[in-house]
Amino acid sequence: MNTDRYIVSWQLGREPRGSWRAVSRCRHGAPVVIATRPELEDGEPFPTLYWLTCPTLSERVSALESEGAAEKWSTRLSTDRDLADAMRSADEVYRRLRQAESIDSDRCAMVGIAGQRDPLKTKCIHAHVAAYLAGVADPIGDAVLSEMEWECDDARCMEEELD
Repeated sequence: MNTDRYIVSWQLGREPRGSWRAVSRCRHGAPVVIATRPELEDGEPFPTLYWLTCPTLSERVSALESEGAAEKWSTRLSTDRDLADAMRSADEVYRRLRQAESIDSDRCAMVGIAGQRDPLKTKCIHAHVAAYLAGVADPIGDAVLSEMEWECDDARCMEEELD
């Protein structure tokens, strides 16, 4: 079995949908972020280019979202011009990268990070963190990661592979 497929399936608790590849790894070598095509095998649009798979990081980001982080970021984006400009730039890059992953045309071209039409609205911190770890200069993902220790100490994803 493909090691990345096994690990990502374990991380998510299910098989990932569509075609994908690992684009970011933790210090233990396990996938942290996968890139997906903007369409599934049956042609269904799938706008999420980068998907956060690391269970430790996902849990920590979920805690931030439960505390209202998405709304706080939307508020900051509406009042901080430099942050808003950086977010618009990140969203443009994200859309170009998703187009490059597409087989034909990007049927999700009208939306950017986290399926948002407006890059200054925030609904999913996970998507911003995933985009940042995949190499997009996403200011939300950057800020979130700079304020937390997110990698596990026990390499649990790699340990699971050996079972």
